[in-house]
Amino acid sequence: MNHSWWQRLLPRSAFSQTVMLIGCLLLINQLVSYVSVALYVIKPSYQQINQLIARQVSFLFADGIELGREHLTVVDALNAKVKDDSMKVYNQKQAREAGVEQATYYGLLSNQMSDYLGGKAEVRIAQGETLQIWIRPPQAPALWIRVPLTGFNEMALSPLTLYLMVIGALSVAGGWLFARKQNKPLKALQQAAMAVSRGDFPEPLALRGSSEIVEVTNAFNQMSHSMKQLEQDRALLMAGISHDLRTPLTRIRLASEMMVDEDAYLKDGIVADIEDMDAIINQFIAYIRQDQEAVRELIPLNPLIQELAQAESKRDGTIELALTDCPEIPMQAIAIKRVLGNLVENAFRYGNGWVRISSLFDGRRVGFAVEDNGPGIPEQQIPKLFQPFTQGDSARGSVGSGLGLAIIKRIVDRHQGRVSLSNRPEGGLRAEVWLPLE
Repeated sequence: MNHSWWQRLLPRSAFSQTVMLIGCLLLINQLVSYVSVALYVIKPSYQQINQLIARQVSFLFADGIELGREHLTVVDALNAKVKDDSMKVYNQKQAREAGVEQATYYGLLSNQMSDYLGGKAEVRIAQGETLQIWIRPPQAPALWIRVPLTGFNEMALSPLTLYLMVIGALSVAGGWLFARKQNKPLKALQQAAMAVSRGDFPEPLALRGSSEIVEVTNAFNQMSHSMKQLEQDRALLMAGISHDLRTPLTRIRLASEMMVDEDAYLKDGIVADIEDMDAIINQFIAYIRQDQEAVRELIPLNPLIQELAQAESKRDGTIELALTDCPEIPMQAIAIKRVLGNLVENAFRYGNGWVRISSLFDGRRVGFAVEDNGPGIPEQQIPKLFQPFTQGDSARGSVGSGLGLAIIKRIVDRHQGRVSLSNRPEGGLRAEVWLPLE
């Protein structure tokens, strides 16, 4: 695990990895180009300039000026030999005043100058508006010669640097556009896959990108079409069965109404069974409807909870509310009311007459919790309860079709939310539903 810290710094997406690869290759190319130009273009140019300056210095001492006189006289004599402002001779004091100590020493140029002048020489360079080259010649170690190079300024942006910057910027921009174009079909594929996982089936994706991406997209389109057809066939089958069951149930209800008074106890049992079967059929229909209202609106959660609590207040039992301030969230109001209703129905059915509904807000999500004081559910069975036709153990009864929690999960998943169940420490079950703010 010691190497995990730097692995987290590496890009994860294909887009960022491609851009990073292009950037690294570009950096290597720029370094190689810069070193090559410096060795084979800039260095020879400096050598030629150094050689020309050495020739000028040699010319100053060519006629054998006597150096035993006062330095000022020698300086004046040497300056007199200079026909223009191409160079100037200074003694030590004058050189310090002119800024020789602020100039940078260059060992490579000093060695070359020593070879050209036949003795130990020193070369310094001062950068400013113009490049100033200072030479201490071996013929007169107590003197300094300054040679200005007009039109040659290292502080200015050189053509080489400008070229590398332009090429680098164009390469990065081109790599970014290439990676973005390659990543766009993958992003669309990811969004479509997330939609299918929520039960939505988007239109077939456009076949674009590289050949591998086109093949994957085509396979996904076929898979999505097959799943959509399977879902439609399943919904049609369940809707047909539910519809067909209502006809015999209606006949049975009519027949029970014609029973004699002596069989009233049988009549009540038959009516109760018919109502239970009718409730199960309604759950089938709710499950296959997929709860897909067209528009989600910004709605506050607390009024929905209060409205439901008011409607359920006629039950035998107690409903407590623990509401907190919550912002509005985008939701399908009818679907969320169905979630609340199903949870409260389960709480009354399996609890002991006490239900508490709470609204929740953690800064990023809005949610609600429904608690009861029933016997609870074994921990190992809780993950299975959201599967269709699955119920808890006999401790919480076996009434219903086992579709209630499956319907809740489908609705919450379509809202990109999360639903969870847990046993309360003091006894009973707590159901939490969290919905995102956006």
